[in-house]
Amino acid sequence: MKPTVALVGRPNVGKSTLFNRLTRSRDALVADQPGLTRDRHYGHGRVGEKPYLVVDTGGFEPVVDEGILFEMAKQTLQAVDEADAVVFLVDGRNGLTPQDKIIANRLRQLQRPVFLAVNKAEGMRHAIAGAEFHELALGEPLVISAAHGDGVRELMELVLADFPEEVEEEASRHPKFAVIGRPNVGKSTLVNAILGEERVIAFDQAGTTRDSIYIDFERDGHTYTIIDTAGVRRRAKVSEMLEKFSVIKTMKAIEDANVAVLVLDAQLDISEQDATIAGFALEAGRALVVAVNKWDNLDGEQKETVRREIARKLNFLDFAKFHYISAIEGRGVADLFKSIDEAYKAAMAKLATPKLTRVLQVALERQQPPRSGLIRPKMRYAHQGGQNPPIIVVHGNALDAVPNSYTRYLEHTFRKVFKLQGTPLRVQYKSSDNPFDTDDGKEKSRAKPKPMSKMRGREKEVRYGKNGKGSSSKK
Repeated sequence: MKPTVALVGRPNVGKSTLFNRLTRSRDALVADQPGLTRDRHYGHGRVGEKPYLVVDTGGFEPVVDEGILFEMAKQTLQAVDEADAVVFLVDGRNGLTPQDKIIANRLRQLQRPVFLAVNKAEGMRHAIAGAEFHELALGEPLVISAAHGDGVRELMELVLADFPEEVEEEASRHPKFAVIGRPNVGKSTLVNAILGEERVIAFDQAGTTRDSIYIDFERDGHTYTIIDTAGVRRRAKVSEMLEKFSVIKTMKAIEDANVAVLVLDAQLDISEQDATIAGFALEAGRALVVAVNKWDNLDGEQKETVRREIARKLNFLDFAKFHYISAIEGRGVADLFKSIDEAYKAAMAKLATPKLTRVLQVALERQQPPRSGLIRPKMRYAHQGGQNPPIIVVHGNALDAVPNSYTRYLEHTFRKVFKLQGTPLRVQYKSSDNPFDTDDGKEKSRAKPKPMSKMRGREKEVRYGKNGKGSSSKK
C-alpha cells in the first residue's frame, strides 16, 4: 500500500500549490483567495522509488461549528484520520497566528507523525522564517517555497523516510464516470449516496463544489473512479474568474471520464442549459446516463409533466437510459449504477470486422443509400476505428454523397445489433480513389503511351530503320 500524506493548515497558506507541486499537475485550483479548496482532493506523487498518495484539504477552521466552514473542517479531519503522515503548512510571511496554535494542539493529539512546513519563504533567511514556529512544539520547522519548489523534495524525503520502498503496480483500466449538471441539482449528494459516506460536501447552496474531485473506490470487487464536478451555469452568468476555472475543470473531467452522469432537478424546468451540458458530453463522445433527481417530491401529475418535458427537450438522448431517483434517500441509486456499467461496456466494446461487414451488408439489402445525381454511393466493408465512443469506419466509393439521414440509419442499425446502449456511436466514411478521376486533364493511374514524335531518336532507328522502311539491320 502507498502511504497517504495529508496537507493541513488554515486557509490560503499554499496547500493546493504544494499539492500541484507534489503531483506535478494543475489538478487543484489555485488563486489568491482563501477557502478555494473545500473537498478532499487526492493525487499521486513520488520521491525517488517511493510512490505515495497526497491529499489536499480545505482551510481548517476548527472553532467553527456550522455552515460551509464547518463542513470543510469535517472533510479535513476525515483526511487526517485516513492519513499515514500529516504535513502542517503555515505561512512564513504572515508569521504565527492564534489559529495555527489551535490546529497544532489538535495535531499533537494524533497517533501519527506530523511535519511542520513553513511555506512562502522564498527570499527569506530560513533561520528567521522558521524561528517563531518552534513555539508550536511540532519539531524542527522545515522552511519551503511550494510555488518555487525550494525545500519541497527535502520535506517529502523526511516525511517518507520511515516508509519502505514499494514497487508501484501498473495502473489498470477501470471505469471513470463524471457526475455533471447545473448547480445545486444534487450532484454531490448523489456522489455520497453511491459511495455510502459523506465523502464530499453536500450543502444547500449553489456553487458549493468548485473543483473536480476524483475519488477511487471499490464496488462488488471492481475498481471505479467517480468525479464530482462543479455546476455549470449559462455562460452569461459565469462572471467570476474562479467560476470560469471551475467550468474549465468540469469540461476536463468530462474528457477524462468514460461515462457522464447528467443530473437533472425534477423540481425545476428542464432548461436549455441542461441540453447544453448534455451536448458537452456528446461532443466529447462520452457515454451518458441521465439521473432525474428529487423525484420523490413530485405528485403524479407533476411527474407526467416532467416526463413530457424530457421527451421534448432531450429527445437527442434517445440512446441513454433515464433513471428517476432520490439521491438524498438513496432510492434508485443501485439501478443507476447498473446503467453506468452497461454504458461503459458499450463505450469500450470491441467490434469484429467480419461481423460489422455482415451487418453493413444486411443494412444495404434493406435500404440502399440514395443516389446523388447519377451516382449511388457504394459501400464495401466496415471495421472499428476507435473506442469511447465506438467509431465504425465504412469503406467504399463516392461516400462523400451519403446524406445524414442514411448515416443515422446505419448508426441505429449498428447500435441495435451490437446492443450499444448508453453510448453515442459515430459512423465515418473512407472513399477509395477512383482510377478514372482526372488531375489537370490526365488520368491518375493510367499512363498514356508516348507519342512517336517524342520517342528518342535511337529508339526510332531501331524500330523502323534509318530510312523509315521497317529495318535497321545492315546488309
